[in-house]
Amino acid sequence: MGYVEACVFMLLIATQSSFTIGDPQVPCYFIFGDSVYDNGNNNDLVTEAKVNFPPYGVDFPDGPTGRFSNGRNIADVIAELLGFENSIPPYATISREDIVRGVNYASGAAGIRDESGQHMGGRISLNQQIARHAIIILQLIDLIGKGSVAPVQEHLNKCIYTVAMGNNDFINNYFFPQYYNTSSLYTPEEYAEIPVQQYSEQLSVGTLRASYQSFVINHHLLYMIFRKLGNCTEIGY
Repeated sequence: MGYVEACVFMLLIATQSSFTIGDPQVPCYFIFGDSVYDNGNNNDLVTEAKVNFPPYGVDFPDGPTGRFSNGRNIADVIAELLGFENSIPPYATISREDIVRGVNYASGAAGIRDESGQHMGGRISLNQQIARHAIIILQLIDLIGKGSVAPVQEHLNKCIYTVAMGNNDFINNYFFPQYYNTSSLYTPEEYAEIPVQQYSEQLSVGTLRASYQSFVINHHLLYMIFRKLGNCTEIGY
């Protein structure tokens, strides 16, 4: 999924047309994606899709963090616009207390299909990211639900979710015949239907269907994001 196309998947309450400093507009924000949103989940993996070293992060206050960019990524800007004081932490290093306000599951080189990007080494596919979200929900049941599902469901229903995937299912799968046979099995048109169908099924699983809000294209949000990113360079998988 391209840089501009990924923005289409940013979720925001449609009625919000301005952004103010104060309490977050939503209690939590969850991110599923690839390198466009990864903020450190690949750092400890054995993979070529790892960027926790210079020149990545040259314009980020904390330096190289695992973001596939010189500065903030899209998830960082969305979190700021939603009113969060800090960026949403990656699943790899998040504390138990912080999961209440959201988790970033994104992983560079990851795809809708489990095998996408495997030639680069470790990565966390969308299926694996969804499985990690299920683990977080169980922890939330213990943390804020005190063993009850209902309070957690109410909490998750108020959250914002970004799901941006598909880029690596083509550039690191279909268009890489040295490692994958998909291009010999399907025409481009036939193959395009496969990840779309799988994506639809993944978005319908219980851990997501029961809690995510509707996808909303908010043009004011897109303008604000690009304005805040400025000349940020995104180099990713």
